[in-house]
Amino acid sequence: MNKVIIIGGGAAGYFTAINAKENNPDLDITILEKGKDVLQKVKISGGGRCNVTHACFEPKELVKFYPRGEKELLGPFHQFMTGDTFEWFENRGVPLKIEDDNRVFPEANTSQAIIDCFQKAVDNLGIKVLTNSGVNSVSQQDNKWVINTKEQNFEADKLVIAAGSSKKVWDLCKTLDHSIIEPVPSLFTFNINDKRLVDLLGTSVPNATVTISGTKLEASGPLLITHWGMSGPAILKLSAFGARILADKNYQYNVEVNWLSRPTDKVLNVLLNLKKKEPRKTVILKSPFVEVSKRLWERFVLFSGISKTHNWADLSSVQLENLANQLTKGIYNANGRTTFKDEFVTAGGIDLKEINFKRFESKKHQNLFFVGEVLNIDAVTGGFNFQNAWTGGFICANALAED
Repeated sequence: MNKVIIIGGGAAGYFTAINAKENNPDLDITILEKGKDVLQKVKISGGGRCNVTHACFEPKELVKFYPRGEKELLGPFHQFMTGDTFEWFENRGVPLKIEDDNRVFPEANTSQAIIDCFQKAVDNLGIKVLTNSGVNSVSQQDNKWVINTKEQNFEADKLVIAAGSSKKVWDLCKTLDHSIIEPVPSLFTFNINDKRLVDLLGTSVPNATVTISGTKLEASGPLLITHWGMSGPAILKLSAFGARILADKNYQYNVEVNWLSRPTDKVLNVLLNLKKKEPRKTVILKSPFVEVSKRLWERFVLFSGISKTHNWADLSSVQLENLANQLTKGIYNANGRTTFKDEFVTAGGIDLKEINFKRFESKKHQNLFFVGEVLNIDAVTGGFNFQNAWTGGFICANALAED
C-alpha cells in the first residue's frame, strides 16, 4: 500500500488528500498540521463565509488575475477550472452562489459548510489528520521520504508539501535543493496621511484609476478611503501586481489617482460648461460628478484654491485647471502598508521553474509534490487563491493516485 504524507492541513492539503483517496482507495494518506486547528484560512476567508472561487469561466481570462503564476496555471486550468469547483462542491452537498461582484460563496453563507464537507470526506475515506504535528526535517532514504516531527517519524512513498506561506517550510524546501523566491506581502492597503482624506472614512468612488508614479503600475476599480489611507479593489490589485516593486521602494512612493477614470481635458470641459451654464451657483455646494460624494467634492474644491463662497463665474482658468487636476491627477504620498483584513497573502515561494505543472511535482525529486501558496503563485482578492489550491490539489491528487 502506497503511503502518502501531506504537510499542511489547509485548503490545498485537504483537497489533495480527498481527491487522491477517492481516485485510489488503496492509498494510505496522513495529513500533518502544525497547529491545533485545521483549515484556518478557509474559516476566516471572505469574512467567515469562504470566498470559494470566482465566476470567471475562461482559463485565458482567469490567469490574468495572477500576478505570479499566470503562465504556469494556463494548462492546469484547462484540467480543473472554476466550473469544476462548482460541480465538485455541489456533488458533495454544498451548492455555491455567485454574488454581484462575481465572487463565489457557499449558499449556506458560512465557511463552516466547506469545513464540514472536507471533514466528512476525510472521515468517510479514512484519511488520518494529525494536529500539533509540525515537521522539523525531511530527508530521502532508500526511495522513501522520512518526515520527522517532535512526536514521531513518518515514512512515505510520496510527499506533498501544502503548508502555505510558512518560512519554516520554505527552509525545509531549501534542504531539498529547491530555490525560494524571497516572500514579500502581496494584498495590502496603502497608508496615506493626507489632509484631503481626513475624516472621510468609508467614502468611496466606483471606478478610479490608480498609478504608482515612476512605474508602469496601474489599476482601475472601486477605491475606498479608510482610517489608514486607501483600500478597495483598485488598490488591492495594484498592491498584488506591484508587490515586489513596492517592497523595493520600502512602501514609500507617490500614488496618482484619477477619481473619475476620465481624461483631464474632458473633466475640464465639464467644469468650463458649468461656468457658462450655472455662473451664479456656489461651486462647493454640489458635485457635478455623481461618482464623487459631496464631502469629497468639498475637499477637492478647497484644495484647488477655491473658497466656500466662490460662484462658478468667479473661477479663474487656473482654479478650474487645479480642480480638474485634483479630480484626475491627485498625487498622494504613501508611507507604509496595512494588511487587508485577515487575508494576508505573500508573493514568493518555491521557484516555479522547478515544478512540473502537469503533475505539480518537483523536477528535482520524484514523488515530491507542491500545492497551494507554498509555490510562488498568488492572486488578487476574489477567490482566486483558493482556485489555485483546488486546481493544484486536483492535478496532484491524480498523480498520487496513479500507482
